Amino acid sequence: ESASLVSLQLQHPSAEVREFACASISKLLQQKHLIPTFLHRDVVRCLGPMLLDHSLAVRETAAGALRNLSACGGFEVCDDMVTKDIMTPLVALLKECSAGLDANQLSPKKCKERNKNYVEDIANEAINLLWNVCECNNTAVSIFNKEGCLEAVLHYMKKFSTNVDLAISVANCLQAVTEDNPELLSSFNSSAQQVLESVLLCPERTMKHILLRTLIAGTIWNIKDTIPPGSLASMVNAILKIFSESLEVDAGQTIIRLSEAEKNRVKLPAEAETEETMNDVIDNCVLSEDNEMEEIPKGKVGQENDISDLLPSNKWELKEVTSLLMAQQTALEVIVNMCCTEDPSDDDWEELSSSDESDLFMENSYNEGSGLLMSPLCLSDEVNSAFLNYLIPKKILEKTAFPNSVALDICMHNPSWKPLIKKLNTVQCRALTCLHSILLVSDVDCLGGASALQALAEHLSQLIFSKSEFPQDPEFLEAITSALRALLQTMASKNISQCMTPEQLIALCEAAIHSSNSSVRVNVVSILGISGSVLAKSENTAETLKMIGKFLLEVAMKESSLVVAGEALDALFDVFADGKEAEKAAVQIKLLPALKEFQPVFKMRMRKEGKREYSTDQLCVLDNVKMNLRRFIAYQEMLVKNSA
Repeated sequence: ESASLVSLQLQHPSAEVREFACASISKLLQQKHLIPTFLHRDVVRCLGPMLLDHSLAVRETAAGALRNLSACGGFEVCDDMVTKDIMTPLVALLKECSAGLDANQLSPKKCKERNKNYVEDIANEAINLLWNVCECNNTAVSIFNKEGCLEAVLHYMKKFSTNVDLAISVANCLQAVTEDNPELLSSFNSSAQQVLESVLLCPERTMKHILLRTLIAGTIWNIKDTIPPGSLASMVNAILKIFSESLEVDAGQTIIRLSEAEKNRVKLPAEAETEETMNDVIDNCVLSEDNEMEEIPKGKVGQENDISDLLPSNKWELKEVTSLLMAQQTALEVIVNMCCTEDPSDDDWEELSSSDESDLFMENSYNEGSGLLMSPLCLSDEVNSAFLNYLIPKKILEKTAFPNSVALDICMHNPSWKPLIKKLNTVQCRALTCLHSILLVSDVDCLGGASALQALAEHLSQLIFSKSEFPQDPEFLEAITSALRALLQTMASKNISQCMTPEQLIALCEAAIHSSNSSVRVNVVSILGISGSVLAKSENTAETLKMIGKFLLEVAMKESSLVVAGEALDALFDVFADGKEAEKAAVQIKLLPALKEFQPVFKMRMRKEGKREYSTDQLCVLDNVKMNLRRFIAYQEMLVKNSA
């Protein structure tokens, strides 16, 4: 009933009533269970026209309500919004705001915010709405391209020196729409690139400005194909310098320092604070109308803590920490993409060896004693050198550690700061993913040699086993097992002795094999296969190999996912491929009869479940496993025959 009443108020002749209705909807949409009710009442088509209402205040609250809907509703709701043509009024609003951006239209009503700029505030809400729908819906991205939205969006970016919150919203949107969007590249002419470059050169040192520069650096990486070959080297150097700046800040110490600053600041005016002021703060937070609210993090649309990021302007210390953590997460995610890129031609990087690089390498010298030397070899040698000069590997490794316990305690006991715990953990997971990517594309020398790899293995082991309870978070488990799998594979390929004991390996696998995340289960059986194949080459390891073999056999036979079962079989093939100890262990665990009995079961599962539940790529891998199973059984039969 309340939804119906509020919807009717959207048509009221009074602008104040319409504004109140939009604000009420904005608040109600934060309750996810009410979203289907509003969708049933066609809230998108009701609010869409309000984006172009004659009242600027109505426009802002309508944009805020739609932003909340897109953030809380997730992918399906964003798809529905695009289907119901939210892009038409949204694009019109964005272009109209861009045209009137320099007119400095102020609030028509008396309020405490005497310098409130409605055009910029409306633009901020609209840009966030655009960001959310474009991140979830390819049609929205196509409309962005065809309607020439880039020009309007870049016009907003020019306000970065006076409105950093608007600039951050724009930068988030730009990073989303430029990812895997070749159709947009032709729109990035020299003028557009100059706007982005001006942001990179901004000297401000606040955490918000660090976030802004990091997001723009990510955008420039997305559009690297538009950069002239002669400028590509300096561009990569500039990006790495920005990422280094983001990653060098200690988030834990920053939380401790700014939390104390907040306490000291709040103490002073606390006694004079009126009930009216408190109500203003609450309204700004709940109704999502405040221009300085923190932005919805990329990749988190529809998840639980989105609205907790919409912070009122008096929470500036919290906003600074949030900006820092988002900057670090973004930097790590882009570095992963840089590691996975295709090889550039030598000509593209030739300027890196020139004397001009001094500007970008200022105050950055590589310390050979700093530990792990990692460099993504999919880039050129010169860029690898820059990667090391900015100490990025060392900074990534630092971020893989568990968050500062004092900082965690501060966040745990402060309701406003509690959402930072998830962000701190996310940064750690992204760092581990980054480490995994670097390990995949680097050779041992660039990784610092055997001693550095062994030290890294010890570090990862401590992350897994240092706590009294085994880690349960699926995201952390996937990140750390992926990194450990890549590390152990690299060490095994170069015959570097591994630091994890068989007991630790089994303990890891027995705990992680029950994870709800199938990628974690795939990783741990692969880890066991890698370690087992190394042990098979050593003496007096039959007992350990028996333990490994029994575990992998059980996974292969009982695992619900064919992909995990296939990985377990692959691991068995690796462990028992060769060696006297492996042969001895295989006989004792009756490996051959167990596999012969399981072979028709695996084939039958592939026929029944294959095309229905698995992708083409997964089926291709499973077909190889099926073929290798047949060959491995034949190999084991030959061993038995020869030993008879």
